[in-house]
Amino acid sequence: MRFDLTDLRLFIHVVEAGSLTAGAGRSHMTLASASQRVRGMEDALGSPLLTRHAQGVRPTEAGRTLLHHARVVLQQMERLRGELGEYGQGLKGHVRFMCGTSALTEHLPEVLSRFLAEHPRISVDLEERPSPDTVEALRAGLCDIGIVSDAIDSEGLECHPFRRDDLVLVMPRGHALAGRRRLRLAEVVDSEFVGLPADSALQLLITQHVRALGKHLAYRVRVRNFEAVCRMVEYGIGVGIVPQTAAERCARSMKIARASLADAWAERTLMACVRSSEDLPLNARRMLDYLVAPPPEEVRKKQ
Repeated sequence: MRFDLTDLRLFIHVVEAGSLTAGAGRSHMTLASASQRVRGMEDALGSPLLTRHAQGVRPTEAGRTLLHHARVVLQQMERLRGELGEYGQGLKGHVRFMCGTSALTEHLPEVLSRFLAEHPRISVDLEERPSPDTVEALRAGLCDIGIVSDAIDSEGLECHPFRRDDLVLVMPRGHALAGRRRLRLAEVVDSEFVGLPADSALQLLITQHVRALGKHLAYRVRVRNFEAVCRMVEYGIGVGIVPQTAAERCARSMKIARASLADAWAERTLMACVRSSEDLPLNARRMLDYLVAPPPEEVRKKQ
């Protein structure tokens, strides 16, 4: 039985995506090539690895065993790349990373820019996911590092503070509540809203807490990013919920008012989480160190 690293990586992608087609896409293969490789693995083993159904594929018992060992092997290879990369330029490593909308758009770009500039042989596989999904992915070994809200149950994970990330309500300057400094979601839940796409991590969080109030938000328009939310709010289309950092930045050039959300779930710290920093591949440990280091502006203030 001989499975190469391409086989193992493909099998992980197929199982994680729940689809042979999607797994082939993640592996940059044609469907025909991916199917042939999976069949070859099953023929070599003498047992099916996947069960096919209408919605995609699921691993068999043998497939789950292979999945576990494939993840271990690829993690060891990543550790090897990181450690041998100290001695030459021939090996390139990558870090698997998951985070929510706010971290992805507000906090990570500057950190990743500095990190990747200093480590040109490392690449990052970055995926936007809600905090509960990221925690489950970490526990299952589907990613190396995840950034999640401190409100999420992260039992069993090693977590480090990353950035403060309170959520605020943004309104047109002439809005009836524009003079308030703090508001609860329940006070504005019946307003017309500008929101992000329904599947964005932050929008899923907001939807969860709106439903807890027994309500549904009325969206006049959905846009792709926080700047667009604030621009639509500026023109009176509705109100919106965005991270404080985004609201402060947009308020410098847009005619918007903002108020802190007094709900506990909106007052949050983003945490950089891993299963165990000691067990991380070297390149992922380097990135974790970068994430938990004080921001450059804080370092400059102390000097």
